[in-house]
Amino acid sequence: MKAIILAAGEGLRCRPLTLTRSKVMLPVANKPILEHAIYSLVENDIKDIILIVGYEKERIMDYFEDGVNFGVNITYIEQKAQLGTAHAVKQTRDFIEPDGKEFIVVNGDNIIEPKTVSDLLDGRGGDATILTFKMEHTIGYGVVIAEGRQVKQIVEKPKADISHLVNTGIYLFNPKIFEYIESTPLSDSGEYAITDALQQMIDAGLEVTMVPTQSRWLDAVYSWDLLKANSTVLDQDHTSNVIGTIEEGAVIKGNVSVGNNTTIRSGCYIVGPVLIGDNCEIGPDVVILPSTTIGNNASIGPFSQIKNSIIMNDARIEAHTFISNSVIGSNNTIGSHFITDEKDNLKIEMIGMLHHADRLGVITGDDIVIGHRVLVKPGVLIGAGCNVESGNIINRELPPNSTVV
Repeated sequence: MKAIILAAGEGLRCRPLTLTRSKVMLPVANKPILEHAIYSLVENDIKDIILIVGYEKERIMDYFEDGVNFGVNITYIEQKAQLGTAHAVKQTRDFIEPDGKEFIVVNGDNIIEPKTVSDLLDGRGGDATILTFKMEHTIGYGVVIAEGRQVKQIVEKPKADISHLVNTGIYLFNPKIFEYIESTPLSDSGEYAITDALQQMIDAGLEVTMVPTQSRWLDAVYSWDLLKANSTVLDQDHTSNVIGTIEEGAVIKGNVSVGNNTTIRSGCYIVGPVLIGDNCEIGPDVVILPSTTIGNNASIGPFSQIKNSIIMNDARIEAHTFISNSVIGSNNTIGSHFITDEKDNLKIEMIGMLHHADRLGVITGDDIVIGHRVLVKPGVLIGAGCNVESGNIINRELPPNSTVV
């Protein structure tokens, strides 16, 4: 069986992190979201993958290459214009249709586990199958209205909870879908949606079924949602694996992984689940608390504390810092006595709208330089390439390449 993974979009609502990478390359448990999807397919013996790329495609292709290191064979197809999911699937017709076999479609920006895929495969039926996930509140999601397993209607982002079955965007199709994609109309949002093609199949009397799952399906809609996804994956999947060096006097509790060539200096106190990558320097006297991941080639200076945060690759964080409920982008250089304030029930403005965050410190993009004794107020988004000089208090969003003196 072949799989199509949709990975062409940017992920506007995950800015500033997606200013320099697509959403599918954002890390959860120190792996790109897309890698979790590929792993879940491999575990179901699906190894022939067509990857639809577009925005920042080079970063995806450089990381996964031909797929051999991940146990798969990857064919790349570029979706040059972002014209929707049906348009993306249509690009694969010449690769799928000659086989005449069913195939799976997966969104590359959702965090799934192998059982999520096997639930769909075990329950599939009819001419097309939609994997659904039951949620109490479904505002903002596409939903499925069904009688038993038979899908009657697919509704995109209704303004009321008309169904509790969310469309996960994971499908099992046979090549008939291409006939209906060809006649799919342009939506009001200017895209060709695969849900509209499916609705045409339903209206034509074809059998479209749904399979419910309660296996992992996490949708990081906003950049701060990565923190919850990161915590969930660490809690459920993570086990201790210490390859690096733990100096005498360091205390390690719970499930803690320490990568190759990484040193945990004396006096450090780490409580898992915590995942630390390769070639890192931690401490001395650093406290790292649960649900934290630190990427490769990072350094955390003495007497710092980090909790429930994501520190991406190549971060250099100096002494006496406090980082909590935050996402720190790649290649950040942060001076001593840096503090992220945090708060519950925040309203954050993004793309002209207010969005809710349960609890958040700061989100920083890549390639940022922050001086000593800088305090960042809760919910602040700092764009890529910013330079913040010492002694500042940052209480509002910083656009990319800003300088604060």
